[in-house]
Amino acid sequence: MTGMLRSYTREEAERTILKRVPLDEFDVTPGVLQSIEQLFGEALRPEQAVRRVIADIRERGDAAVKYWMKVIDRVDLQVLEVPDAEFERALEITSPEVIAAMRLAAERIEAFHRRQPLTSWFHPTPEGVLGQIVRPIRRVGVYVPGGTAPLPSSLLMSVIPAKVAGVQEIVVATPPGKDGKVAPVTLAAARIAGIETVYQLGGAQAIATLAYGTESVRPVDKIVGPGNLFVTLAKRQVYGAVGIDGLLGPTETMVIADEDADPAFVAADMLAQAEHDMLASAILVTTSAKLAEAVSMEVARQIEALERAEIAVTSLQHRGGAVLVGSLEEAFEVANTYAVEHLCLSLRDPLAWLGKVQSAGAIFLGEHSFEVLGDYVAGPSHSLPTSGTARFASGLNVLDFVKWSAVIGLEPEAAARLSEPAALIARSENLTGHAASAEYRRRT
Repeated sequence: MTGMLRSYTREEAERTILKRVPLDEFDVTPGVLQSIEQLFGEALRPEQAVRRVIADIRERGDAAVKYWMKVIDRVDLQVLEVPDAEFERALEITSPEVIAAMRLAAERIEAFHRRQPLTSWFHPTPEGVLGQIVRPIRRVGVYVPGGTAPLPSSLLMSVIPAKVAGVQEIVVATPPGKDGKVAPVTLAAARIAGIETVYQLGGAQAIATLAYGTESVRPVDKIVGPGNLFVTLAKRQVYGAVGIDGLLGPTETMVIADEDADPAFVAADMLAQAEHDMLASAILVTTSAKLAEAVSMEVARQIEALERAEIAVTSLQHRGGAVLVGSLEEAFEVANTYAVEHLCLSLRDPLAWLGKVQSAGAIFLGEHSFEVLGDYVAGPSHSLPTSGTARFASGLNVLDFVKWSAVIGLEPEAAARLSEPAALIARSENLTGHAASAEYRRRT
């Protein structure tokens, strides 16, 4: 048996698998470009195709949504919303064990997010009152992927933080399967999360519908949730008309491991990410060439049992590998520069190294706090920053679903005293109307 992971020096890795590529510069396979040309009748880049879909839906509403769902997803929709009867059927045919597991996940997700502070505050002084008030966003749309496999966990991870934040109107959009219906397990998750409205829509057409509305869908104020390249490009194009949680690209994980790490565990964790998508990234960073080789052999052994082995192989060949470094300090330098979505610390004493982490979507301490638990039942949302955005962004949480408004209530004496410096700054900016507004207060 030969190994599956190529080993790189740090310098080699930074030129290849660690090199960040902007979203619109991801390699698009000739097959995807050919498919776009067949659908649109001309050669278009993905972002151009997305722009055309969005513009058509803005102009023609429901008719355009149904047209693009038929053209792109091969689904002939009569109505956009999933009928109530489908929810009841979903609860009946989903196994009790899966229902129980999703309820457990929902409870843990809710418990975790209820610990996040959302506090309005007021600071009374002799000058008056300063403070801020917190208000939930009015209406939120949650996109749940489902093209190649149903992802009820993504629904729970996005809806429940919004519920905890106090959002009153939450709707879900998710693509139907080849049978033209939304996966029953996703609808069951929707009911567990308290969702009444699910639209059977996928891709850019779902994002456009949520952002701008149609005859049968009211627009939302913010769209959250992961998706494929077309979903992500659509979110970027509608940003400004609505808020978004971020541009969530292909999933990625990095394992920092020392010589004591279990190669079977490391291999399993890498394969769990690689099977997501051909563009997924699973990278081992280690000081031990012996471990890297053992993990490579384990990957080759374990991959044979995976149903999505072909996807995992492509992912590991093009975007995965093992990076050999001279010390664990160097390993954390690599991790912080890469700013990975999932950072797994397969180390003898992971907690001792936690302070070295500067940029990561989520951090997993030790081999028994593995990333798959974070995907489903640990508690934090698994909707995390990708593509290096962990340098400045955070995972989905209750703060994504609220707005903060400053409150200023000064007494007249305080306002008069503060008017002079305000007017001075205004005049330095040549804003004489601002200065005059302040100076009137000084005369009263």
